[in-house]
Amino acid sequence: MVAEMTTTSRRKAVLDLPLRLERGAGSQARRIHAAIRDAILDGQLAAGLRLPSSRALAEQLGVRRSVVVVAYEHLYGDGLVESRTGAGTYVAAGIQVHAPAPTAPVAITVPSRRACAVGSTTVSRNLLRRFGMAARRRIAQAGAADLFRGDPRGTRALREQIAAHLAASRGFRADPDCIIVVGSVQQGLRLCAEALFSPGDAVWTEDPGYPPTHRTLRAAGLQLIAIPVDAEGLDVTAGRKRSSDARAAYVTPSNQFPTSVSMPMPRRLALLEWAREARAWVLEDDYDNEFRYDGPPLTALAGLDGGDRVIYFGTFSKMLFSSVRLAYVVAPAAALERMIAARASYDRFPPSLLEGAVADLMADGTLAAHTRHVRKHYRMARDTLASALEQSAGTHLRIVKPAQGLHLLAYLAGDVSPEAASQILEQAGVESWLLSETRLEVHGPEGFILGFAGHTEADLRHAAVALGAAVRSVLG
Repeated sequence: MVAEMTTTSRRKAVLDLPLRLERGAGSQARRIHAAIRDAILDGQLAAGLRLPSSRALAEQLGVRRSVVVVAYEHLYGDGLVESRTGAGTYVAAGIQVHAPAPTAPVAITVPSRRACAVGSTTVSRNLLRRFGMAARRRIAQAGAADLFRGDPRGTRALREQIAAHLAASRGFRADPDCIIVVGSVQQGLRLCAEALFSPGDAVWTEDPGYPPTHRTLRAAGLQLIAIPVDAEGLDVTAGRKRSSDARAAYVTPSNQFPTSVSMPMPRRLALLEWAREARAWVLEDDYDNEFRYDGPPLTALAGLDGGDRVIYFGTFSKMLFSSVRLAYVVAPAAALERMIAARASYDRFPPSLLEGAVADLMADGTLAAHTRHVRKHYRMARDTLASALEQSAGTHLRIVKPAQGLHLLAYLAGDVSPEAASQILEQAGVESWLLSETRLEVHGPEGFILGFAGHTEADLRHAAVALGAAVRSVLG
């Protein structure tokens, strides 16, 4: 007979078995035996998996315990299960299972962490320690409001800290009631698309611009209107000519991606004037706004707008790290209700315990101190990479050292094809976006978008030497 679990092992959690008992196929014991046998041979129950006790399975199936005991004895006789004294009944090892039909592999690209990869950050052990302490404290002190469905906008504590941060660093007062915590800026954009736009609506987008945003807006069914970017950011005059009645404009005015130019005040005011006239929304992605190396922080568009037409997006992925999956949207009152309704329809609410931990790090100054600390490191990393590239590549690359942000541009001299540029990266073993990958319609020189944050200075120097050698090799 199959050994029963002891009192101690019975306390260990065992999942209910998802068995399908065929009707009219013999006694109950035979049907249970057949169901477990098929599940084992189909690979549904893996070798080494502990089965429920005869009493637990009988309760699950609504049969007498003796029926399950007989079924288990048949399985034991078939060699499909084995008993372990004092531990219970387990699926036996070495059973030849029926192999499922092969499926076509799905290619998934996971972002690299090689030197110069864009989007990396530096995370100190001290920050992780304090983050862990805050998270454990929040979990230990959690009440009903923390453990069940919450406000679709996110926890009040984090929204208040975000509002205080924006007032101090970005020059505008945000009402915590108008802040929605989301998983990422891309999720926030999709939320806006679902709440405020209809498929086919036209949206101005920077050209060149941020490829993930292009994909997000296209996936929402919006029509992208490519507006050229010059030394002052998105060209509002060109936008008026191309589509004066567009429903929105997506911009990165403080640190344009990928050129790193900042939109001056006259251009900002011109953009806001168009938005008011057209009753359009300005989607302001305040990209890497915490990392400005020269001069004071720039006032956000939302700080000039008076809370009317600008929807502001910010993220913690650069202040902390990407996997924290926390960002936020500051919505005007006219858009707030529709956005909350859209959020509640598919995502309902963000993770309150994690939000609380981040709010604590903001409240006690930990996050601000970390940002100041890594800003110094990022500036040194920027200078190290720029200097090493200039030495290794000479006149083959023109380096643009940004006043803010976490990446720099390296333009290739002459008319270089994307294929040749890709060959250079492959030969150098360096991670980078090509400048051509960020363009929609505008044509221009090819180049590399090279991240310097989150990489050691030694790795950046090595990458610069390798890139310079590859440039000289491929371009002669």
